[in-house]
Amino acid sequence: MKTKAKLFVCLKIWVVIYPSITIFLYLFGESLSILPLYQRTFLLTISLVPWIVFAGVPFIDFIIRQISFKNENNIG
Repeated sequence: MKTKAKLFVCLKIWVVIYPSITIFLYLFGESLSILPLYQRTFLLTISLVPWIVFAGVPFIDFIIRQISFKNENNIG
């Protein structure tokens, strides 16, 4: 994979991870604050990794395809 493609994948993942972690911590951060760090980290990752892999990144891919399709139709 070329560097440009890797950077694009990295950006797509970040676009999903940042808001997901922010919302998760906003909703559950206070409740989880009583737990030790390793347990909080476990709960965060066990819930967000599947969300990111199975819903978040595919949704971003869908949005990008929709935008690309509209741009291709406007050019041609």
